Amino acid sequence: MNKNPNYVAIMAGGIGSRFWPMSRTNYPKQFLDILKTGKTLIQQTFDRYRKMVPLENIYVITSQEYIHLVKEQLKDIPHENILGEPSRKNTAPCIAYISFKLIQKDPNANLIVAPSDNLILENDEFFKTAERALDFVSHINALLTIGIKPTYPNTGYGYIQHESLQAAPEVYKVKTFTEKPNLELAKTFLASGDFLWNAGIFIWKIKNVITAFEKYLPEMYEVFAAEKDKFNTPGEQAAIEAIYPQCTNISIDFGIMEKADNVYVIPASFSWSDLGTWNSAWDNMEKDYLGNAVAGENVMVIDATKCVVSAPDKKLVLLQGLDDYIIVDTQDVLLICKKEKEQEIKEFVSEVKRNKGDKYL
Repeated sequence: MNKNPNYVAIMAGGIGSRFWPMSRTNYPKQFLDILKTGKTLIQQTFDRYRKMVPLENIYVITSQEYIHLVKEQLKDIPHENILGEPSRKNTAPCIAYISFKLIQKDPNANLIVAPSDNLILENDEFFKTAERALDFVSHINALLTIGIKPTYPNTGYGYIQHESLQAAPEVYKVKTFTEKPNLELAKTFLASGDFLWNAGIFIWKIKNVITAFEKYLPEMYEVFAAEKDKFNTPGEQAAIEAIYPQCTNISIDFGIMEKADNVYVIPASFSWSDLGTWNSAWDNMEKDYLGNAVAGENVMVIDATKCVVSAPDKKLVLLQGLDDYIIVDTQDVLLICKKEKEQEIKEFVSEVKRNKGDKYL
């Protein structure tokens, strides 16, 4: 019998629109090998956590339309551990789903909730941080997250401000959460020294996060609680189909973490990227002597600097005279965009949808 109290839930339902046009609605970035490592992002994430907990303790929550991709790419995961959401309602319903499911199975379970697309290269340091987090939440009623020391004023990340005194070794009480500040505010946070990037990795005892749902998202709590007896039974899918239309589209950050008074953070000592944008890909790719990061066997670069280029291996792409650009060439879309405008790619995708429909999404 499985006696390990620690579980992992990998969230893999997003569409990765800031990585368009490589990331598409029918094949989003978590299922792609963005950095040409030989493994997709979700495969790297799964391999990391299978070293920490038994296979049967790892769950993947994804959109129903991506279940077949998860099965293809994670062949070792039990099929019953792949949970399909009937609609995208952000991270709070996703976390409520896995929490209500697991508490029926193991009332004393601890849970790590992790995005499927984080890039973490120093696994040993990550394991130390995760073990410290699991130990802390197993003894204290805490909602804990992992924070990353910011290296520049990124406006696409959430920021966590923490107390100066430790609540436990390398664990700090959180003072404030700020989601995606403007550039001036991000610069202020960076200069202050007591802000961290929110890595989106959460650790807690399941019964404590369910209590938080009851307190801070009571309507969502009630619709899940009303159907809880159907989880882990043949009636689970029908229950989820009934629950999701009643759920607010809200993140766990806005819904709970910004409101709760028992939130803590561990500053990470490992390198991390949410790999959410082409700039973050550029940061983590090998570069030539002019700072160009190239993915594609037949890309030629002449008099260009600090560009990120992705192109099919069989296609010859010659790039001349560009500085600080994103160039992504796929079978049916070519994107040429200034790196400083990367946060607007989502808007470009919306514009494409308005003008061209869903064909190129």
